[in-house]
Amino acid sequence: MDAVDELPIPIARSRDEASPRTRSGVGRPWQELSQTGQNCCAKAEAADGCLFIDGADYFSALEQALRLARKSVLIIGWDFDGRIRLRPEAPEEDSPALGVLLRQIVEANPELEVRILIWSISVLHAPGSSQELIFGAEWQNHPRICIRLATDHPVYAAHHQKIVAIDDSLAFIGGIDLTIDRWDTQAHRPDDPLRATPDGEQYPPVHDMQLAVSGEPAGILASVARERWYGTTKEKLPSPEHGRLWPDGWTTEFSNIPVAVARTMPGIGHRDPVHEGAWQLRDILRSARRSIYIEAQYMTAFSIGKILARRLCEKDGPEIVVIMSHEAHGFMERWIMQTNRDRLIRYLRKADRYGRLRVLYPCVPNGDGWTDIFVHAKLVIADDRILRIGSSNLNNRSIGLDSECDVMLEGRHPDARKAIAHVRDRLLAEHLGREIDEVSSAFERSESIIETIDALNCGDRCLKPFAALSDKGPSRPMPGTWFLDPKRPWAVISYLLPYRHTRKSFRKHKIPKKIWRARWR
Repeated sequence: MDAVDELPIPIARSRDEASPRTRSGVGRPWQELSQTGQNCCAKAEAADGCLFIDGADYFSALEQALRLARKSVLIIGWDFDGRIRLRPEAPEEDSPALGVLLRQIVEANPELEVRILIWSISVLHAPGSSQELIFGAEWQNHPRICIRLATDHPVYAAHHQKIVAIDDSLAFIGGIDLTIDRWDTQAHRPDDPLRATPDGEQYPPVHDMQLAVSGEPAGILASVARERWYGTTKEKLPSPEHGRLWPDGWTTEFSNIPVAVARTMPGIGHRDPVHEGAWQLRDILRSARRSIYIEAQYMTAFSIGKILARRLCEKDGPEIVVIMSHEAHGFMERWIMQTNRDRLIRYLRKADRYGRLRVLYPCVPNGDGWTDIFVHAKLVIADDRILRIGSSNLNNRSIGLDSECDVMLEGRHPDARKAIAHVRDRLLAEHLGREIDEVSSAFERSESIIETIDALNCGDRCLKPFAALSDKGPSRPMPGTWFLDPKRPWAVISYLLPYRHTRKSFRKHKIPKKIWRARWR
């Protein structure tokens, strides 16, 4: 039996098989939003859950959790750099470099095995050290530490999931890779000397978050991690016996809350595509009643924009607040992502008949002006009932080209809804430079995220609107988007590569006959 067959994950139903009521999500009771086999692969109640905002809190918690590992540590990421320190403020003997820490915990536990799976093209594209990934490092020279590069993806696709699973009992998921340029505190001081690469280079403030869950959802995420490991290595990993793992001192924000795990996988060879993440996001946006709060690195997918535009056109629809990065990194991202982001903002502005849209970016003062905070988060909160976090951006490639993993928390009881609202207030308090109680009180008075922001957005730390909300310009996708930010693999090119294929797979994906015949001559 394949490792994939061992997963508690049914095959996702196709778009045509989903009923109209399932596809729209409108009118569905909240407790039925997660549908296994449609917008999630599996769901279970988490014994404990906690959201770590920004890299400093997450990295510190991760180090504490890694030291408790006894059987298995699975790290699945877009990039990895063993030189980073998880607690740069601590002495090096107490908090060594990540690679050294992994070597230490393996040597201290004779049954512990560490496996790391990273995107193969990260050695060229990602910011971490490519030398260690290609040639290895001293800390990797251990039989129970294994690093592999994920190659089971189509041309131009990325392995983008960000999961750390420990003993199938505790798992982290979100937007933070274990690499450089990710550590920062919630203060986001422009001149923080600790926010530096292992080579000593400073990098700008960065905002991100990671969710920790224990219990059955952790086991599901570990199964997804094993599925990804098997996809590249064809090695079947056993599921270790697990119990409750929740380090001392951690705050339990979410207790006994349903967690639905959704994957995105591109189709290649004999593997069918999986679009659970896209359906999950669409159901969330269509089901919101009062508010949609989004934090994203990118929002460029017009398929998502159309859903938001329809909600803005509704007379009693939800208010929509989007917090994104102001400046894209790199020439290609500025050319396609930043341009399409501005075009999508203009498109939404035209649909905003009732003034319920805000698109903002966070800043911190730097003396003479402001420094933008790079938003790397991938979060959606609908009302106080749904919280979604994971690796997916709101761009085309995260819909069906890259491998992604996201989780949705459903607040079915008052304590869970209060916890989701508290997360939203924590994030707004950070961006506005306010105390959480101030934000909560302002929201209770107005029952509006927009009015809360308007009332408190007057300090040194602030949220600024994007210029595209007021300027004139095109509001349709940029020409060439299908090529530079595709929704699905380039079928012809992908199937001409030396992967295992059959004529049946070529016919299934409607590859022209003359192409697959040439491939098999």
